[in-house]
Amino acid sequence: MELFRGIIGMIAIIGIALAFSNNRRMVNWRLVGTGLGIQFILAIFILKGNDMASFWGPLGWPKAFFSWVSSFFVVVLDFTTAGAEFIFGDLAKSPGMEGSIGHFFAFQVLPTIVFFASLTALLYHYGILQKVVDFMSRGMQKLMGTSGAESLSVVANIFVGQTESPLVIKPYINNMTRSEILTVMTGGMATIAGGVMAAYVQMLGNAYSIAQGVSLDVGRLMFAEQLLGASLMAAPAALVIAKIIYPEVEEPVTKGNVKMSVEKTDANGIDAAASGAGVGLKLAANVGAMLLAFIALLAMGNYFLFEIGELTGLNRAFPNFELTIESLLGWIIAPVAFIVGVPWQDAVNMGSLLGTKVVLNEFVAYLQLADMVEQGLLTPKTITMATFALCGFANFSSIAIQIGGIGGLAPSKKSQLASFGLLAVLAGSLANLMTATIAGMLF
Repeated sequence: MELFRGIIGMIAIIGIALAFSNNRRMVNWRLVGTGLGIQFILAIFILKGNDMASFWGPLGWPKAFFSWVSSFFVVVLDFTTAGAEFIFGDLAKSPGMEGSIGHFFAFQVLPTIVFFASLTALLYHYGILQKVVDFMSRGMQKLMGTSGAESLSVVANIFVGQTESPLVIKPYINNMTRSEILTVMTGGMATIAGGVMAAYVQMLGNAYSIAQGVSLDVGRLMFAEQLLGASLMAAPAALVIAKIIYPEVEEPVTKGNVKMSVEKTDANGIDAAASGAGVGLKLAANVGAMLLAFIALLAMGNYFLFEIGELTGLNRAFPNFELTIESLLGWIIAPVAFIVGVPWQDAVNMGSLLGTKVVLNEFVAYLQLADMVEQGLLTPKTITMATFALCGFANFSSIAIQIGGIGGLAPSKKSQLASFGLLAVLAGSLANLMTATIAGMLF
């Protein structure tokens, strides 16, 4: 039954993309099929790797490698805690750690953004990240038949943010086709940056460990695996959705492979780490300020809606109902959540999370998910699907970010970027829903 619902969900997602397609007859179904196949293979090895290993040992090797990467990711979070402890003392220790005095977002989550930005800058300076991105993008380009530039940009989004990834294809942006431009935008919308991913692992892992009474490392490892898997699967998903909505009808200049273009501005590794920390500090400060403002605005909006609900009697019209922004979004989007495989008892909560992600952003949505996990409001399947579905920057504010970021590199493309803004949000959201649906089918 769950598999059947997942298939219905996949058909619905592809159907929505086709409904918004500018040229349905030119859709490359080989590319679509290959992209779906890559996602299913990744999901099987990531989510069902242990079952595969019990069938035949070598089939468990990809899962073992992925678990090792996730474990290393969790260890790196411990390094972040060591640095944060030096500055903030016991305030930096998450619940479950010896000496912890409670959960403090500013001291336990935001420092991960600073450290991961510094680490990423260091990996970039020594060319390690470029080699990984180049290797993966070449494989993606050959398997799916996409252009070199768009493949490179989409794969880079797995590791860096939506404004940094276009830098690797800076020389090619001015000559990109309209289909390639939408693909680059969709790739940015459908993925998240490594620094904020670390923050989500910390938040969700902490909530899960409290709810289930397990160690913090167990919770962090589980969500590290899921978020890394979601990021990997989002790359082919973004290509699939973008190429359905806007099929390629021109001849891309970068039809073959392209060379990465990354300018090194740091004198040495120490300079790179310091510069990265500075960038991370600005990002962490922006995240903190944004969350403070958005959550306060959300509370204000909920206050007025609740009062309207009291005056009109809506709050008493239905059991366990209060008129809030979350409840409105939840009930509006609940059918979508149910169609893609979310159990009906969780559909309203899932709809609320999806709506919050698009209207506000994924950071606020993940904070709400962490609260739901800690309170035990969601089934394990829904937790997994929500983790995948929220793993992307697809929201309205990202339109302005991409117009400014990509448009700054290629001013001649600003009008295209602006015209594609809402389509890119839709495409990124559908790509995230696609990965969540596949995860739900295999749960």
